[in-house]
This record gives sequence, structure tokens and C-alpha cells, in this order.
Amino acid sequence: MDLNWSAEDLAFRDEVRAFLDDKLTPEIRRAGRLMTSVYPDHEASMAWQAILHERGWAAPAWPVAYGGCDWSLAQHYLFGRESTLAGAPLLSPMGIRMVAHAILGFGTDEQKDWFLPRILTGEVFFCQGYSEPESGSDLASLSMAAVDDGDDLVCTGSKIWTTHATEANWIFSLVRTSRTGKKQEGITFLLMPMDLPGIEIRPLVMTSGEEVQNQVFFDEVRVPKRNVLGRIDEGWTVAKYLLNFERGGALAPALQVWADELGEAAAAQPGPGGRPLAQDPAFAAKLADIRIRTDVLEILEFRTIAAIAQGRNPGPAASMLKVLGTELSQALTELAQEAAGPRGRVYQPHATMPGGPIAEFSPPADGYVSGLDWQAVAPLRYFNDRAGSIYAGSNEIQRNILAKAALGL
Repeated sequence: MDLNWSAEDLAFRDEVRAFLDDKLTPEIRRAGRLMTSVYPDHEASMAWQAILHERGWAAPAWPVAYGGCDWSLAQHYLFGRESTLAGAPLLSPMGIRMVAHAILGFGTDEQKDWFLPRILTGEVFFCQGYSEPESGSDLASLSMAAVDDGDDLVCTGSKIWTTHATEANWIFSLVRTSRTGKKQEGITFLLMPMDLPGIEIRPLVMTSGEEVQNQVFFDEVRVPKRNVLGRIDEGWTVAKYLLNFERGGALAPALQVWADELGEAAAAQPGPGGRPLAQDPAFAAKLADIRIRTDVLEILEFRTIAAIAQGRNPGPAASMLKVLGTELSQALTELAQEAAGPRGRVYQPHATMPGGPIAEFSPPADGYVSGLDWQAVAPLRYFNDRAGSIYAGSNEIQRNILAKAALGL
């Protein structure tokens, strides 16, 4: 495996850097720097998507015919890496990175022509309706019913942990259309507008105080069958296909940026004996361990890119990267919370750019913040990152996949 970038790759990297320097406004950079979870401030994210769309870079992984870019795998990686290093906020993954690929893979020409341009512009903003109160990691046990009634499916039930349901105007959902056969059978993949009669959204207050997740209730909601993606009763196939995109992406660059920022902060933060915290042997050892593991993660990402570029199956790499990336992220947030000290225990979300409204919080009239902005971000990011090892397939499930695929157990 050659780890050196080609001359073409380096020229592309420089083009991306110039674009980011020119188009990333201070406000948008601030939203990226003060994110408290994997979800950025909604308005900043949509503003950045509009800028990327104008350049033709909002959905580079899509086919060129639908607005994607004819980039190599190395260029995709470099674009993501440089965007992270520049402080660009993430785009919401539910539309561009997830359901769009399912529409491309299973949608009719009419569905592609209607949804894809509107996802690019942000006119259509999706949330995901998968998990249910009694069906989380065992997704195939879902029970939300969709009863056949002529040209419609009538949906009754609820979905939970639905990110940005209050911002979304569409939801892609898995519903139960048959209860015969195996539990993976009789599931249908359905696209539905969020303004249909019978839909109710109730925000869930997270431990961070943010209202990013929601529970969505469906009371005899009528959805036209033309909104089915793929075939009725065969939605499990669509959902498995979509998971390939949900778990993708480069994780190491973001972790490297966070580690560098934490190292800089620790150099200015008093530690034991009055010396800078970065000089404390225990803290320095923990940060060095995280940096080493993050470098290993990046090598694994490079190996995966090389395998795909050579037409080889990367195997269980997605599961391995998901486990390593989320657990490293949790380790970093734990160390940041330790470094933040007493000021990291102060609840001051007004100094951050969270991914959703903050429940029942009134900021000081004068906007006072105790400590620095990274110390305000640290506790919120710590609480939010606890979910990293659960969402997109829990790490326990990923380890089962690795045990079977890599070890033959």
C-alpha cells in the first residue's frame, strides 16, 4: 500500500483548501468548532450545504448525473479531511448520506427526479424513523403497523430517538406490513411527509439538556403507496443497503483535530503543582495513547480506501472502524472533561452551538461564561458521546460481526 498522495491528489487538496478558506465564514466556522455532538447547529449546517451545493460539492458521493462528483476515493477522503481540519460543520446525514443512496438504489425514476434535487437544495430535509420503544438494536422486531387500504398504507405506532424530527419535513421509516414469516420479512421502507394528519412529535430532553432526539407518534396516518421505496414487504433489503452508507466516512481527521485542540488547551491550563496540565505525566500519557490509537485508526481508513480502490472487498472494516472511532471519541471527551476541571462542570450551553434547542434554560442576562468556550463544550460533548457506541449498530453488535467475519466464531 502506497501512503503517498499523488500529484493530482495534492493539487485537489490545495483546491479544496482554497475553497474552504474563501467560503467558510467566521459564523459557520464557529458552528463547526462549538458543536456539542455529531449534529451541528441546524441553520449553520444548512447555510454550509447551500454554499457547497452552489459549488457542486454538497453530495460528492452521488452519481454525477444527479449532482455528484467524479472523484477518486482518495479525493473523497481528502475533501472530508480538509473540511474537518478547516472547521466546517457537518451536513445532516439523513438525507444526502443515507436515504438518497437508498432512493438511488431502489427508487423509481419519478422518486429520483422529485426527491434528489430537493435533498440537494435542502428543500426536502429527512429524519429517520427506525427505532421503536421496544425495538432498538434488534431492529427487525419493529411493530409499527402499516395496513393496506387501497392506494394507501395506514400507519399506526411510534418511532423513537428520531433526530431532528422537529426540523424535518419528511421521514423515511420502516413499517410492518405483514406478520407472517421471519421477522425480517413483512417490513416496508416508506417515505412520508411530516405534515400528514395524525403525526405528533414529542421532543426528548437528553442528559445534555438538548432537544435533538424526539419520539414521533402515528395515529392512522394515510401514506400513498407511491411513497414506498422498493417493494412492499421487502424493505429490510433497502434498510441493509442503507446501513453501508450510515457507517461510512472518515473518522480519524476529526479525532486528530480534537486531540490537537485538547493538547493546546492543556498547555495553557494549570495542572497539579501549578504546572501546565500538558506537563502532568498522567494526563500526557492518556493524550499520547489517544493520539497513537487515532493514528492507527487513520491507517486502517487508508487500508480500507486502498482495498476499495483496487476492487477488493474491505470485509468487516466498517464494523472495525465504527468500534474504534466511537470508543476513541468517548475517550477524548472523557479526557477533555478531566482537563476542563471545575469549569467543565458548569452548565452553560449558551457558550456553545448545540444541535438542537436547549430545554428549560435561561442564559445569564449579560451572557457571562465561566472559563473558556472549550470548557463549556466539554460536558455537553461528553454526555452526547455516550451514545456513540450505541447508534448506527451498537458496538456489541459490531463485535459480533467481527467475531463471525474475521475470526470465524
